Amino acid sequence: MEVQGKVKMIGDTQTFGNNGFRKREIVVTTDEQYPQHILVEFVQDKTDLLNSFQVGQDVKISINLRGREWVNPQGETKYFNSIQGWRIESLQPVAPTAAPPMPPEDAFEPATDFSEEDHDDLPF
Repeated sequence: MEVQGKVKMIGDTQTFGNNGFRKREIVVTTDEQYPQHILVEFVQDKTDLLNSFQVGQDVKISINLRGREWVNPQGETKYFNSIQGWRIESLQPVAPTAAPPMPPEDAFEPATDFSEEDHDDLPF
């Protein structure tokens, strides 16, 4: 599944517990009649994927829906959902890179020390 929209917020990386579990959240606002503010979390090594993105940028995020069951101390079962991102791409067009400038035509001079007796090893 995918979510597309404009980056509204990028959170800091959070670390939990003794095992070093890392999580980072991003909020994307969809572009539709009724825009939605979708919170997507990136975990572990995927948190670094958000480093090159900024607020206001149009993105497409590949996601997985995750669900968990939890039984509280009173014995009641609760369910929680999360949206977990695993890839993020910019939707803004990449500006074409300019080709290096060509030297002027008079920058190259013809060879003057060439003679017909010189061996030509070109295959054509």
